[in-house]
Amino acid sequence: MNTVFKKTLLFLFIMGSGQNFGQSSQLKSMLEIYSLETGERKVIYEEKAHFEAPNWSPDGNYLILNQNGLLYRIKTDGSSKEQIDTGTAVKCNNDHGISPDGRMLAISNNDPIEGVQSGTSRIYTLPLEGGTPQLVTLEYPSYWHGWSPGSDAVVYTASRNNNYDIYRISIQGGKEERLTNSPGLDDGPEYSPDGKYIYYNSMQSGKMEIWRMKPDGSTKEQLTNDAYSNWFAHPSPDGKYFVFISYLEDQGDRHPAMKSVSLRLYDLKTKEIKNLCSFIGGQGTINVPSWSPDSKHFAFVSYNNQ
Repeated sequence: MNTVFKKTLLFLFIMGSGQNFGQSSQLKSMLEIYSLETGERKVIYEEKAHFEAPNWSPDGNYLILNQNGLLYRIKTDGSSKEQIDTGTAVKCNNDHGISPDGRMLAISNNDPIEGVQSGTSRIYTLPLEGGTPQLVTLEYPSYWHGWSPGSDAVVYTASRNNNYDIYRISIQGGKEERLTNSPGLDDGPEYSPDGKYIYYNSMQSGKMEIWRMKPDGSTKEQLTNDAYSNWFAHPSPDGKYFVFISYLEDQGDRHPAMKSVSLRLYDLKTKEIKNLCSFIGGQGTINVPSWSPDSKHFAFVSYNNQ
């Protein structure tokens, strides 16, 4: 099975899983907050339904997640949940995030395109409070993953010529810039807060590991090398760490849901990796940036299907 077909299957799972899981009274999604200071997990919100991928607001007061193609705000104490107006973009997948200046929200929406059945994700921006989405990427599929520190560009994973690589584009649109060209899947790009690096996960070594490169795509450096499948490095706002998700069994270039996973912390000064917690998760757990503004907490989603 080639990489493009796998990514297409993954895309279909993302969009279908909300409805499929929602039909099962057994599945429970739990929105959790992890404290770096205490090492404790706290469930702030849960549903017998499927939701994914929390972002943390710049003011620290709420989280954004996706569910059944829509986006929602949930207060960090779990006391309320409200839908965000995304206009005509009502098939949002789990690739969304808030700009560093706190003004915009980037979303990836599975657009209805005549004659195309799947893989139609394109990137839009809209006001953080909600509103009319503005198209950024004409080509598809394109999956948002990170904002530039200046909030003027985004980085994303896209399939072009039957290969998934990392690209950058101005939020005004225009020509996209290709940053990787390895034959395997490159995914999950995200800028460091100081803009010196883009972190990402890649199959370049033959298995899924965390890498980083300079913003122009040069000086690629592998950061992890172990028995796990490692995905989605999210740098902390203070620049000291990145948190990432590891499948305890190698998954190749797949990123499935409902697997045994751990969240781990990489110390950028010492290069030491610390295991934080383990649970059932994977796809939807921590696909997007989810650190609190003070770098003391991050949010994630765990699942229970028993």
